[in-house]
Amino acid sequence: MRIIVRLPATVANLGPGFDTLALALDLWNEVEVDLEASPAVEVRGQGVGELPEDASNLVFRAMAHLAGEAGGALPPFALRCTNRIPLERGLGSSAAAVVGGLVAADRVLGLGLEPDRLLDVAVEIEGHADNVAACLRGGLVIAYLSSDGWRAERLDPHDDLRPVLVIPEHDRIATDAARRVLPRDVPLADAAFNAGRTALAVLALTRNLDVLPVALEDRLHQSRRLPLAPGSRAVFDQLRAAGVPVCVAGAGPSLLAFETGGVPVPEPGPSWRTLRLQVARNGADVRLEGH
Repeated sequence: MRIIVRLPATVANLGPGFDTLALALDLWNEVEVDLEASPAVEVRGQGVGELPEDASNLVFRAMAHLAGEAGGALPPFALRCTNRIPLERGLGSSAAAVVGGLVAADRVLGLGLEPDRLLDVAVEIEGHADNVAACLRGGLVIAYLSSDGWRAERLDPHDDLRPVLVIPEHDRIATDAARRVLPRDVPLADAAFNAGRTALAVLALTRNLDVLPVALEDRLHQSRRLPLAPGSRAVFDQLRAAGVPVCVAGAGPSLLAFETGGVPVPEPGPSWRTLRLQVARNGADVRLEGH
């Protein structure tokens, strides 16, 4: 039997929604677990020659983590990871690996875990709820920590939302490096500004696209992370000056822009890749073959 899990790319930290808002996009990784093949780990696509092809692979580690949590053991299997999400570009590649491993292991072990439990375990491994929540649920998500653990509310984005990923071909930013530049404390005025803009961003992304340029303004993280990638900062400033709604994608250095009101996102140049994608309305999905 083969278990095949598809995982969407995700963009978190949408403008002011630091660690809270995330959007799933129609760019998919695929995790395949073959229970009848000889044990092996194979990586295809993004990360070939860079991501490990042994038990230290993040997908494999997520599977082993869930097995340990459940008090069970994984049977022998071959793991194949087909990656289309670029690495270290702020597009949720590690979230997809974690969610893919957990969803696959849940099926292999026959656990039937509820989505909230999968979210909690994913956060234990990944450390950030917004990306993994969007990968699990699809659409636009609001992730939050409750007294019962991590939870997420899924919203349907506006039908006319037109996301555009602007991805540097050569620059990368590790999430840990992007976290280190953030302050431990922020002024009350900045916190209040972001609270208002986050509420406005939810409205903009679901009901009123006209306020997107204002709704994506932020005082907590973007101005501190953009200097890590000067090329991204220059393109960000150009898009803002052109009236294009834009924010840093996750921890960067990619940018997420939106084409609204007939204003196209201009091509930034030869060292950049521009992807016009649909919102992934559904999150991780599973199919079984040969059972």
